[in-house]
Amino acid sequence: MNPQETVWNVRDKIPAEISEQLQDYSPVFRQILYNRELKTSQQAEAFLNAQSPGHASQQLMGTEKAVERIGRAIKNGEQIAIYGDYDADGVTATALMVQTLTAMHPNVRAYIPNRFTEGYGLNQLALKKLKSEGIDLVITVDCGIRALEDAEFANQIGLDLIITDHHTTGQDLPQAAALINPKQPGDPYPEKILAGVGVAYKLATALIEAYHPAGLVAEDLLDLVAVGTVADLVPLAGENRALVRQGLAYLKTPQRQGLASLMGVAGINPSNISAMDIGFGLGPRINAAGRIGSAKDALNLLTTKDIFEAGQLAQTLDNRNRERQRITHEIQELAEELSGAHDPGTYLLFAHHPEFNPGVVGLAASKLMDQYYRPAIVGFRNEEYTRASCRSIPEFHITRALEQCADLFTQYGGHAAAAGFTVPNKHLEELNTRLNKLAEDALYGKSLNRSLEVDAEVNLIDLKPALLREMERLEPTGQNNPSPVFASRKVKVLGAKTVGRDGSHLKLILSDGKVTFDAIAFRFGHLVADIPGLIDIAFAFEVNEFNGRKTLQLNIKDIQYPN
Repeated sequence: MNPQETVWNVRDKIPAEISEQLQDYSPVFRQILYNRELKTSQQAEAFLNAQSPGHASQQLMGTEKAVERIGRAIKNGEQIAIYGDYDADGVTATALMVQTLTAMHPNVRAYIPNRFTEGYGLNQLALKKLKSEGIDLVITVDCGIRALEDAEFANQIGLDLIITDHHTTGQDLPQAAALINPKQPGDPYPEKILAGVGVAYKLATALIEAYHPAGLVAEDLLDLVAVGTVADLVPLAGENRALVRQGLAYLKTPQRQGLASLMGVAGINPSNISAMDIGFGLGPRINAAGRIGSAKDALNLLTTKDIFEAGQLAQTLDNRNRERQRITHEIQELAEELSGAHDPGTYLLFAHHPEFNPGVVGLAASKLMDQYYRPAIVGFRNEEYTRASCRSIPEFHITRALEQCADLFTQYGGHAAAAGFTVPNKHLEELNTRLNKLAEDALYGKSLNRSLEVDAEVNLIDLKPALLREMERLEPTGQNNPSPVFASRKVKVLGAKTVGRDGSHLKLILSDGKVTFDAIAFRFGHLVADIPGLIDIAFAFEVNEFNGRKTLQLNIKDIQYPN
């Protein structure tokens, strides 16, 4: 990333009358609150305290039916399978439901499909296998709401289904013993943006309230809810914010051996764990299990009570994550060449190869998009089909583009920023041509630059420990509640050197003439030779802990050179 490539969008200053309403907070923090559309002390305190809205689980359509059907299964000694997904949201939801039902019923098992041989969601071969093994009731988590044919197949073979999901519904709904999804038409539940694990938690809460299993309370599950919700990148507002805040409190003194071990290999101090630690530490390691091997290792990690097994599984996931990083980097480098990424006239980056790992093509596409600020598609190609993942920029709605090529696909879907498809190889060339033409039509003549949202321009002397204490109340930060970013202009550079194994990071000593701060600029090491004496910086204000010593630090997000 070179200077001047990123546009800083500095938020409008807080109006005087709203600042007066927020006078209990420091001036800089008032601006942060205003940027989050909090305009009174009452609104601010409700948000900062992460107050739970207290929605009853029974408000979710289908919950009472599900509780009744599960109760009947328990009474009759039926065998139950929890059918999950291989990402962190699906795995945590599976573990949560297994823990809940195991506390009240001995005949419970988990089933997570293999990403490489089965793909996402319900499939008829798996349902047939479960039926042949004596399963009477299948409860899905984080999947199933669009599985019309699979649900019909389950009915045909005498397998009851309870579907819990959070994805957008189709025009028609599957036939099942119960459907639980706040997005289904007519559902009165106020919170529509729960993660899959959040929906599973609501059902688990209803079951615990109905059957009072010994040794289990709903709060015991909140650590899983926090991990799955943050990892799935759902907005951290409303009920999600309250659930994650409560879950983080449980993670500070982890009772689940697997998560304690995973924090250990990730270098996370439980007492200081944050949503960012989940997003960048725990979530990727759980996801890596399904991307590189089997998600069952992640599930076993979350359900084991054996300290030695937990340690081994945590190390396995850490190793898989390192392997995932290596493979992603290799795919990214080859995809750059295949897609013509270095050609400034390329509007859409499209790369496919038979040796690409289908479990990480989405990550490679995301990195290409970030690096070149262009829509990116990366796919695994076998002899007959190519299965690809897409990531896009705000200026190009990728799923609408795919809709205009729908006649070429066997399967596709997604939303504005991310999508996926399967296409016969005989249509690959035409698809590439059509998508590039659509991208060119949409993007030609536009100034395509990354943007960075800046909460406020500040002087370095404004950055005090008291501000950090206020900012801690914003946790959990993440989707729709990002960590604050500040900007300071014409800051003096008193020292600059590269750090890191390959010298790719930049360590700075910065001053405004009144105070001095250490700063770290990750991936900016290439600027060290010609950095000027004065720079503009966009940064996060944080505490850096090293060898037990805490210091205030600026975490640089972007550097620009003053005019």
